[in-house]
Amino acid sequence: MPWSDLLAVAVVALTTTAVVGGLALLALLMLRRTSVVVQVCVLLLAAIVSVVASMVGAANQMYLSGHDLTVAIAVSAISGIVSLVLVAVLGWVVARNSRALSLAARRIGAGERLESAGRYSNSELNALADELVATSAKLTESREREQRIEASRRELVAWISHDLRTPLSGIRAMAEALEDGIAADPARYHRQMRMQVDQLSSMVDDLFELSKIDSDALRLSLKEVSLYDVVSDTVADLRPASQGREIRVEAPLAQELVVMADPRQLSRAIGNLLMNAIQHTPQGSPITVAVDLVDDRAMVSVIDAGGGIDEADLDRVFEPAWRGSKARTPSLEDNRSSGAGLGLAIVKGIMSAHRGEVSVRNVPGGCRFDLLLPRDASIGA
Repeated sequence: MPWSDLLAVAVVALTTTAVVGGLALLALLMLRRTSVVVQVCVLLLAAIVSVVASMVGAANQMYLSGHDLTVAIAVSAISGIVSLVLVAVLGWVVARNSRALSLAARRIGAGERLESAGRYSNSELNALADELVATSAKLTESREREQRIEASRRELVAWISHDLRTPLSGIRAMAEALEDGIAADPARYHRQMRMQVDQLSSMVDDLFELSKIDSDALRLSLKEVSLYDVVSDTVADLRPASQGREIRVEAPLAQELVVMADPRQLSRAIGNLLMNAIQHTPQGSPITVAVDLVDDRAMVSVIDAGGGIDEADLDRVFEPAWRGSKARTPSLEDNRSSGAGLGLAIVKGIMSAHRGEVSVRNVPGGCRFDLLLPRDASIGA
């Protein structure tokens, strides 16, 4: 074919295709809110019309016989109709799968957990279905966690209200007795009132500390400290409150174990664990505080003999206001308060601020709390 004829055919095909393509684009803009099946059919129809119109234009340029032109148009039309039917069927399948996935998404939005979103005819839709199932599982876990947190908050408010009311009632009763002059031993009343005020002050401090942790406002003053020194000082401070319970300190590495930490906050975390152990360990039973190095991380373990924690409660130990089963609920004997149930939640917050971990597990006769701290100086303040 001469180059002139080829150029003429190309111009005809290009012009025809541009005109048909423009009309198809206009149609798609008008039908942009319709089903994908309709839009795909419009595209295919535009392609068929473009081919047929180009062939007619080329035939006029090349002066093909009427018989040849009719055969070419018939072949193109038949092929186009068959292709249009196939595309319509394929589009219907895609639309049906899309509706099924939309229904699965609505079920997820309604709070239902999907075990399966169905299987489809191509890998992309199957991958999308698998992602929907995984997303459903994550959302279900998130909702369950939020429900547990909300229940924990309601429980915290109830316990705090009760724990604040008890010492306040006692202070008021003793103040009225002193005011009326009917107190047989005013000095004893004054001591008891001071103890109740100390108890209230401790609960308020815990609430303030927990609020800083929850709002991510806890700031650490990091420095290199000897972990053994922090542990031994904390044990010495709490030994008078142990009421005769033996507190053992095991530190095979002794002074050699140095960590980057806030000594005040770290001491508070260890003290909370130790106080928890004191409250739950019967008199005459030992409490062990161990300092060790595990996988290049410093570890402080507090091991008590308080009878352990119910396995069902182990996941709730570090929730605010958690108090555990009856076996581990501390009594109020000797004017010891059961507290507001915030100590372990504060421990978890302090360890998170240090980029460390706290864990708990049952051991024979009691339970064991482990604090794990990184040793390097890359901890964020």
